[in-house]
Parts: sequence; C-alpha cells; structure tokens
Amino acid sequence: MTTITLKQPNIPVKLPEGLSEEKLLAFSPFNNWVKTLTNSLSLQRTNTSHPFHTDPYALRSVTIQSFDLFGRAPNQRLGFLKLTAEVSNDAGETLPGSIFLRGPSVAMLVILVPDDVQNESNSDYGERYVVLTVQPRIPAGSLEFVELPAGMVDEGGTFAGTAAQEIREELGLEIPASELRCLSDMAITEESGVKGEEGLPFAMYPSAGGCDEHIPIYMHERRVPRDTLKEWTGKLTGLRDHGEKITLKLVPMKDLWREGARDAKCLAALALWEGLRRESKL
Repeated sequence: MTTITLKQPNIPVKLPEGLSEEKLLAFSPFNNWVKTLTNSLSLQRTNTSHPFHTDPYALRSVTIQSFDLFGRAPNQRLGFLKLTAEVSNDAGETLPGSIFLRGPSVAMLVILVPDDVQNESNSDYGERYVVLTVQPRIPAGSLEFVELPAGMVDEGGTFAGTAAQEIREELGLEIPASELRCLSDMAITEESGVKGEEGLPFAMYPSAGGCDEHIPIYMHERRVPRDTLKEWTGKLTGLRDHGEKITLKLVPMKDLWREGARDAKCLAALALWEGLRRESKL
C-alpha cells in the first residue's frame, strides 16, 4: 500500500496497489463522503448541545481496501470503493467505520391511471397502478427481484435526468425530466424541520450502517388507455447489452405495500406519496 495525505482534512489515506491518487480524488462519492463527514464532525465542537460536544470524535485515517473500475481501458473510472475509516475520540472510543462507497441512485414511482376513470383525484388509492420491475439481483441471491425502477447516477449526471433516462430504458416511456416530481424534495424542506445541519442529501438511505448510497425518489402519474395496462404486464424491457433482463409488473397501488415489501425504495416511495397526499401537497 501507498499512503497519501488529504489536504482537507489533513488525514492519511492508504491506497491499495493499482489505485492512484488521481483516480481516487476524481471519484465524487469519496469526496462527498469526506466533505459531509467533516462537516458533521465540526458540529460537535460548535454546537454545545451536541451529544459528543464534551469529547468529540475525529477522523484519524482512511484505508482503501478494494475497488472496482467501470468502463474499458484506458478510460476506466472508479465505480465502487470498500474502505475503513478510523473515527475515535480522545478517550479511545471508536465509531463503526466499515464503508462501501457507490454514490447516489434514483428511484421512480410511475403511476398509471386508466383514462376512463372519473374523479380519480378525489379518491384515496383509487384505480391507480404502479409499474414495478422484475429482474435478477445477484447480490440478493434472486433472479426475480420485484422493485421500483431505479438506476445509478453517473458522474456529472443530474438526478432528474437520470430518472428520466431510466424510465425510458426500463419502462419504454418518454417523460421529460421537467415533468418528474421529486417526492424527497417535497417532504424534506426548511419548513418540515427535518432538514438538519449536517447537509445530508434529500434522499432515502437504504443501508446507512454500511453504505453511502442515497436515493431521491421521483414520481410521475399519467392517464393511459385501459388496454395499455394489459400490454404492459409481462413486457420485456431493459438494455440487453448492459446485461439488463427486465420484466414489467403492474400492481394496484392499494397492494403496493405488499407487492414491494422487500424493496426499501418501494416502501419509501409509498410512505412519501401517502404523507404528501395527507398534507395536500400532491
């Protein structure tokens, strides 16, 4: 391993063979993690009511254990990082710091309403249908995992743009990014009181105990001919040259909590949609 020193904060970072300082510092998930953690640690000292104010923790060092590259040589870039962070206070107490960095993703709640339904907005779930994807998820040990459509945000990409792209690729729907509504942004506002001082993104964290991934949830609702609903059920989609083998599944929105019970994105989307509806924001 080689060791470099970050300029801000001034901490040593151990790099494994094959990972250069240049590639690491070009990886925005790493930079964003360091920036966010540094800000959160600084709040211990400035906020006298912080639970760690009397004996604040500090980031002492980082060790990059392994990495995965995306793309083809010579234009490969970092895709995933596995690292450990030593975070401790002067008493020698440590905080868990085994981390998988992969950066943000987006999820899409796409709702379809038959165009012959009347006064849909006055009902609760009404005759709304949600589009789910069924696809292999090898990390979960599944070849038929049911979930909301989702995708990783590429370096330099926007959340809304990625959401629109994933809807087009996975569902075959052309929806301009401007027509998508971010449920996460609508729920976490200055007025909501849950924004906080740490500067965390307005998004859902599916596994904050070990991973930096955060997922803002977008939605789009549209009316479609009733026959279209039948056509969509069981439709094969996805980018085959990217290894995507996706089957679409339409479920009544009233059953979404059950049909998507294994998918954190799905449950979070439903909770946000219901909460925003209760407050008349949707």
